[in-house]
Amino acid sequence: MCRSIKTLRPPVLPEEATEEDIRAAALQYVRKVSGFRAPAAHNREVFERAVDAIAEATAELLDGLEVRGQSAATARAGAEAEAVS
Repeated sequence: MCRSIKTLRPPVLPEEATEEDIRAAALQYVRKVSGFRAPAAHNREVFERAVDAIAEATAELLDGLEVRGQSAATARAGAEAEAVS
């Protein structure tokens, strides 16, 4: 596993992961799996598609996780913040 990918779910990350956090983790994953820090021009499109797909899957995963032991107030505050944005 790539050591620079951090856990993005509460309570490890005190607040919700941002799109930037998720995209950075997806980019690190694709870099690790592909073995390229930056793709050559002829691989750029497939590299970016992979980052997009992994970021989308990560966001879906984080949205669906239920963290046991999370207080009702914390869960409610997160839901309210999401409703506002």
